[in-house]
Amino acid sequence: MSGALTYTRYELLRTVRNRRFFILSFAFPLIIYLFIAAPNGHVRDVGGTGLSLRLYYMVAYAAFGSMSAMLSCGARIAAERQAGWTRQLRVSPLSTRMYIRAKVLTAYMTAILSLLVLYGAGASLGVRLHAGGWLGMTGLMLVGLIPFAALGIMLGHLFTPDSIGPAMGGGVALLSLLGGAFFPLGRSGFLAEFAQYLPSYWLVQASHVGIGGSGWPAKGWIVIATWTVVLSLLAARAYRRDTGRV
Repeated sequence: MSGALTYTRYELLRTVRNRRFFILSFAFPLIIYLFIAAPNGHVRDVGGTGLSLRLYYMVAYAAFGSMSAMLSCGARIAAERQAGWTRQLRVSPLSTRMYIRAKVLTAYMTAILSLLVLYGAGASLGVRLHAGGWLGMTGLMLVGLIPFAALGIMLGHLFTPDSIGPAMGGGVALLSLLGGAFFPLGRSGFLAEFAQYLPSYWLVQASHVGIGGSGWPAKGWIVIATWTVVLSLLAARAYRRDTGRV
């Protein structure tokens, strides 16, 4: 257990010390949000969602930024593989479960910071929610991020450092687009129906809790749980393949 704690602490410290990663992770969604929301405070209902533009895009870009932060663990894993660090884990007592747990905790740390940055920007522009709304919305979003942590680990063990950047950037953009982070999807039509089978859609839908909504229906929980199980199994398999574990 002490070895697992040491490895987790090392991962967290290494991430915090990477200042360039922090700036790039948080700056892009923040700048885009301010560019869209700052001049449009008068819009009180975005696409029939009942949400003001500043609230809708605060949560939407928080979802976008936190997805990027969760998947960023894949870039670090790809670099570790190239340096030979992953092969060294073959002779360590670190189990697959402990390894994945450390990567997930690190990804969550960056994702939570990304959420706080966007929340701070929204509050500075006049977004006001009661305490229960902030907590409920955030809690549901953190649940919705679980499959993205597994996806980041899987991608890190499948791609090289040169190829994972485009794969992650394109993947996050596509999932955000199909999930409704960039614009409301409406309530009917093929895209609206298809999006409901993606975890990014339910991550964006967590914003409804902030204005008194009841949260996800059963379908949302099933989609998130299914993606989490499938991607976690694939991530564990990719890790064991790299380290030669059975």
